[in-house]
Amino acid sequence: MTTIDAPAHPTLHVHLPALGADGPIDGVALVVLDRHEVLNALDFALIAALTDALESLDRDPSCRAIVITGAGDRAFAAGADIPELAAQTPTSLTVDDHFHRWERIKRVRTPIIAAVRGFALGGGCELAMTCDMIVAGEDAQFGQPEIRLGVMPGAGGTQRLTRAIGKARAMEMILTGRTMGAREAEAHGLVSQVVPSEATVPAALELAARVAAMPPVAVRAAKAAVNRAEELSLEAGLEFERRNFYLLFDTEDQAEGMAAFTEKRAPKWQGR
Repeated sequence: MTTIDAPAHPTLHVHLPALGADGPIDGVALVVLDRHEVLNALDFALIAALTDALESLDRDPSCRAIVITGAGDRAFAAGADIPELAAQTPTSLTVDDHFHRWERIKRVRTPIIAAVRGFALGGGCELAMTCDMIVAGEDAQFGQPEIRLGVMPGAGGTQRLTRAIGKARAMEMILTGRTMGAREAEAHGLVSQVVPSEATVPAALELAARVAAMPPVAVRAAKAAVNRAEELSLEAGLEFERRNFYLLFDTEDQAEGMAAFTEKRAPKWQGR
């Protein structure tokens, strides 16, 4: 297993391939946020390192799925680094524009799975929602409690939470700052699955392995189409889906997949 510590921040660790219970998992990277002494709070340097690491993995053809988790068992990420954020001004926030990195994370083409134990609050909840799927431990707690600090979500919380669980519930959570447990989050469609807390990362890695076993070009095209479903009208979304569907018929994997089906054998994906 290759272990790479992102040079911009010593508390972000990237493992490619990820190590599962039965050994290295081909095609899967594990990214660990490791500021456990502050519940993996997201300071600007950590977000910068995370963005760079995800974009680097996205360019690596050996990486076909990514899992993000937090170190320890108390938090995925408990929010922003409040002392750092408290020192900001409208001018510093505008000039430095650290928040643009959140949209760069969303543009990563490789599927990303958040493995959430404990707190995923504020920026931590926003990071989890920026991922494509969320595997939550039974101890997970989601929320956007910024209102209790005199502000509001600023990295996508008002938009993504509303799209995930609906206006009424999102409004209630954001305006009161209350948290939502894993089972409630599952019932309202925020998370993909809930598992025993100690099984959170293994379950996320298993899900990532299943994604990584699929044809890479088709996976990226399908991810893009699903993401567009939140942004486009039905007519425009159907057009985008159809165009991606047609384009996949120019790939070697499409020919291989259909030939393997006809010949009743396992396909061998080439990623092209």
